[in-house]
Amino acid sequence: MLHKQKGDQKIMVTVGIIGAGRIGRVHVESICTKVGNAKIKALADPFMNEETDLWAKKMGVEITTKDYKEILADPEIDAVLICSSTDTHSPISVEAIQAGKHVFCEKPIDHDVAKIKEVIDALAKNPVKYQVGFNRRFDHNFEAVRDAVAAGKIGDTHIIKITSRDPEPPCADYVKVSGGMFLDMTIHDFDMVRFLAGCNAAEVYVEAAVLVDPAIGEAGDVDTAVITLKMENGAIAVIDNSRQAVYGYDQRAEVFGSKGMVATGNDTASAAVISNVDGVTGEKPLHFFLERYMDAYAKEIKCFIEAIENDTETPLGVDDGLQPVLMGLAAKKSLEEHRPVKIAEVAV
Repeated sequence: MLHKQKGDQKIMVTVGIIGAGRIGRVHVESICTKVGNAKIKALADPFMNEETDLWAKKMGVEITTKDYKEILADPEIDAVLICSSTDTHSPISVEAIQAGKHVFCEKPIDHDVAKIKEVIDALAKNPVKYQVGFNRRFDHNFEAVRDAVAAGKIGDTHIIKITSRDPEPPCADYVKVSGGMFLDMTIHDFDMVRFLAGCNAAEVYVEAAVLVDPAIGEAGDVDTAVITLKMENGAIAVIDNSRQAVYGYDQRAEVFGSKGMVATGNDTASAAVISNVDGVTGEKPLHFFLERYMDAYAKEIKCFIEAIENDTETPLGVDDGLQPVLMGLAAKKSLEEHRPVKIAEVAV
């Protein structure tokens, strides 16, 4: 149930968060400090310890527990945020939907298309709100690019270019359980291509290599890739990825069209540029995703809460969670078979 306050003028959405790792903590901090129309009643994590409990209570969370089912059984909790390990996203989604909770699920819903379809089926029977956590759509830079495209300022879209490079590679142990670069890192870029194009991809082709860390290759993955996509609206998209950009977190996008171009660069700590006898220098990009996208994390939750309050559609539904996974699976198949792969081939 939604709880009204201040003479029924304000609706307060009561939230439970499942998962107290890095991203779970990001959402706790966002809700407690930046989302005024929601409150966190409970935080669940199977590895809940005294340190996390003290931190959560300090942030204003009422209850901590090791059992997420307590959140699903609590009638006062309106919505859950699923921030647990990837392999739990789809089964907990189904449980939460069946319990009548609105759901915000971190990406990806699952790496298995069949399991994502189980979530789709559950939503068909229990029409709660469901949002997928592709936070980059809420970044001020990418929103501005999309707004320009949607307003027709560059005409018909012809070419989309996305650069996404991490500042340092993950450890090999993480690579082994991540689902691979295309379903872990590039999945954000696949969503961004759809966001900027305003349509789905039709075909994917990949060239990739291990150029950063041999251990990543030994773990069965790649660390450097160029991906080309044919979009359903006829546009061509290019994504370039690297697991290591020594100068910082490199996040840029460009859309070229029949009437012009719109592009956005990296966020930096300041816009100051020093010009002297040694040269012209500026700030490096912000170090990593927490520095770059903290405001975007808060905004996506605000939009989720507003969809609950106003009984409107969430900005990213379950199909927005499915399509980037299909693109990732097509990318893996393309790399393995050295050929372009149509999305229809993996949409089984």
